Amino acid sequence: IFQVGPALILQLLGDLGTLIALPVALLLGFRREVIGMASSICREPNLGIIIDKYGFNSPEARGVLAIFVIGSIIGTPYISFLSSICVSLIPYHPYAFAMASGIGSASMNAAALVPLVHTYPAMATQLEAFAGCSNILSFCLGIYMCIFVSLPLAEKLYKWLSPKLGKGNAHIDDDGYRPDEVYEDDDVIDDLNVGKLKRWGALLFGFSIIVAVGNVVGYHTSFVDSFIAMIIISIITIIGMSLERIIPVHIPSIIFISLIGLFVAIPGVPTADFVAQYVSQVELTTICTAFLGYVGIAIGKDWEEFKRIGWRGVIVALIVITGTYLGSASIANLTLFVTGMI
Repeated sequence: IFQVGPALILQLLGDLGTLIALPVALLLGFRREVIGMASSICREPNLGIIIDKYGFNSPEARGVLAIFVIGSIIGTPYISFLSSICVSLIPYHPYAFAMASGIGSASMNAAALVPLVHTYPAMATQLEAFAGCSNILSFCLGIYMCIFVSLPLAEKLYKWLSPKLGKGNAHIDDDGYRPDEVYEDDDVIDDLNVGKLKRWGALLFGFSIIVAVGNVVGYHTSFVDSFIAMIIISIITIIGMSLERIIPVHIPSIIFISLIGLFVAIPGVPTADFVAQYVSQVELTTICTAFLGYVGIAIGKDWEEFKRIGWRGVIVALIVITGTYLGSASIANLTLFVTGMI
């Protein structure tokens, strides 16, 4: 893994391949939805970024939620099919395809890896190691790639291409929002105050109970340990959201939250053992399940808007997955060749 380190790192730039879906989405009639759709692979961390920046009721959030839902349904079988075709037709090294399999989704990672391991059984151990490492890097570092690179690029591309490709094709109108502005919930714009802290605390307290119960039912862990873990996560969340409003320069709260979480869990830091002992008891899937329940309610509330996305959203989702997979594979293969690993 250390020997192919440069390829593992640089292949993350392949995540920008999702941007090829942006002009297609504009031609299909989408408007600012394309920023949420094409700025990332649209998994859980990307949902948080888009909702934090633009607000839950924004068109950008509708776009990322649409691709998230569509990708969850058809993403796994499609990427398995795509991997099979690419392994057969594109003369890249198997290591490159293994690295491309790690797009930040465990199910898609496994689905993309199966055809590869079946084709090259003698390399199974290496391929699984590279794919797993790549998936971890994509999940952990992809959030920063999205915030600092792909999302700003998506916004600039939208401003540049929308007048050229969007005119006459806007089946989903801009009603209710202004295209040249950033849309954030009032909760994001307002200053920090005691009332806001109380609302956050009450919301996260209730969420912590739900996740703790889910963790007990699904994974038979201690309710007390799970609840303490969620309180730790909630405190970190509140601190991060507060810093966003206190610091004059606008930095998304999700960056503060992730950096604080990283710091308090680093080995050697006084809080590390305590945090790791409890937080390790909570399964990520339990947190995601509770969050996705809320997402489902939001989709139901705006069902008419989601119905407009329809088959066009499926096309965009397939292009997003194809773009990031082929982009990562191409960069990984080139880097492996240049560094003499293949």
